[in-house]
Amino acid sequence: MTGTLVLAGTPIGDIADAPPRLVKELETADVIAAEDTRRLRRLTQALGVTPGGRVLSYFEGNESARTPELVEELTGGARVLLVTDAGMPSVSDPGYRLVAAAVEKDIRVTAVPGPSAVLTALALSGLPVDRFCFEGFLPRKAGERLSRLREVAGERRTLVYFEAPHRLDDTLAAMAEVFGAERRAAVCRELTKTYEEVRRGPLAELADWAAQGVRGEITVVVEGAPETGPEELDAAELVRRVRVREEAGERRKEAIAAVAVEAGLPKRVVFDAVVAAKRADQ
Repeated sequence: MTGTLVLAGTPIGDIADAPPRLVKELETADVIAAEDTRRLRRLTQALGVTPGGRVLSYFEGNESARTPELVEELTGGARVLLVTDAGMPSVSDPGYRLVAAAVEKDIRVTAVPGPSAVLTALALSGLPVDRFCFEGFLPRKAGERLSRLREVAGERRTLVYFEAPHRLDDTLAAMAEVFGAERRAAVCRELTKTYEEVRRGPLAELADWAAQGVRGEITVVVEGAPETGPEELDAAELVRRVRVREEAGERRKEAIAAVAVEAGLPKRVVFDAVVAAKRADQ
């Protein structure tokens, strides 16, 4: 019989948030794969748990090489527990490769649900939560970051991002440039920890605040694009939206069609606006 892969959520701050089942899994797993074995040691000490199985590291640098080893353990019948530094494995953390490999081998994969910075920040943001999408970390290079943001400029769902504190001001400034200075957002810092803070406001205002320096683990929640009707979009705005999509890699025909759907307009109207703008530029 094959074994079982268990993905376990760990506290994002307050140790008291550890799921009760986590203790049992730490005690009984045959193998514990940890993103940082030192952090795992601190976690087990805080929980008063002695790991019952072999502990090994599983992080971004060795994920590809170590996955086959763990799959071999699983095919041999082992119960493998995967934990990351905070939150759920695979969500901007190691885990995806191992899950995919286990699924391919028809190995059972289950989870110990636990804390999630994504859902916690979303709930605290004060922004719509009925529909949302998680975008993870943005690229570090300015040009690539702007390009990625332009791809979702018209996204109406609430957006959730992770960001490093030393890049937060640049990211918020880029968001204000692409999404609009007045787009509402929330910066959630040090969630569930002693110095937890949720700063809400327009993107431009938050960018000015972040420029003074911010510390800690950061999750950014951004309001989705507003729903607009034909009467709210002039020709210049239609052309701008088409160009944003073209810069993100879409063909002009596809960009025009997408903008027409967003604006609730016939494609011909958007096409004519683009042609007129091109003639004016020439």
